[in-house]
Amino acid sequence: LIFSLQIVFFTGIAINECINYVLKHTIRQSRPMKRDGMYAEYGMPSTHAQFMWFFAAYATLFIYVRLNYNCTVVERFWRTIVAIGCIVTAIFVTYSRVYLLYHSYNQVLCGLLIGIALGTAWFAIMHTILTPLFPVVVSWRISEYLLLRDTTLIPNVLWFEYTNIRTEARARARKLSAIGRSH
Repeated sequence: LIFSLQIVFFTGIAINECINYVLKHTIRQSRPMKRDGMYAEYGMPSTHAQFMWFFAAYATLFIYVRLNYNCTVVERFWRTIVAIGCIVTAIFVTYSRVYLLYHSYNQVLCGLLIGIALGTAWFAIMHTILTPLFPVVVSWRISEYLLLRDTTLIPNVLWFEYTNIRTEARARARKLSAIGRSH
């Protein structure tokens, strides 16, 4: 499941990057400062700002919509910390692009808005179209061969995996111990 979700998430990132490339080469706005030929590419919209805000928007929506199950106060606290961390990191990266004179305010603002729009759109596609399709996809023979499984209805997958693996490890240890005593 994690592998398949990564593929779908990275597909969203690739689409975001392709849209950025097309926009840069359509708008063709230069960067605010020429730098010895190192940065001959266009500056509008900022790729860094667009990527960071795509990620921040997607991650925040994932945390508050997709992981919306009954949880403890501590879990809610850590979710909020992660979401705020994503947003603060996006702010710092966006600011750094202007500060280092790689982009103008308009270029990073455009990247910010496009990134948020694309991150939100990709989350909506994932949440409303691809997630409901996933139970069908995991029933395919190739999915069984790849050991894909549907864990969308399990509220805390990491805890579920941890407890199942711990239970299995203890059962195997008991079996090995019993075999060792019988010899």
